[in-house]
Amino acid sequence: MFCPTCKRLMRPDRAKGAWVCSSCGATVPLGKGVEVGRSTPQGRAVEVVEVKIATLPTADEICTKCGNGQAYYVLRQTRGSDEPETRIFECTKCGYKWREYQ
Repeated sequence: MFCPTCKRLMRPDRAKGAWVCSSCGATVPLGKGVEVGRSTPQGRAVEVVEVKIATLPTADEICTKCGNGQAYYVLRQTRGSDEPETRIFECTKCGYKWREYQ
């Protein structure tokens, strides 16, 4: 409940049976709230950019989905440190992803 006078948060006081403002001392009976005002949410415009920048290295790998001959790749250590890393490929044309265990 907000104070109708100073617009600050009010606290319930069961002994008085009212909401009491600790700032200005105003009281409102419990259960009889007063609507001070409503706020409407203001959304911001969001621009979605879906441009892939080719910062990853490429390899001559054939995509099994579209047959393209180029793919981006990254190396990840997906298993134990004594095992070789996994190469994860992404087709430069259709975006299909696959992995190769060495």
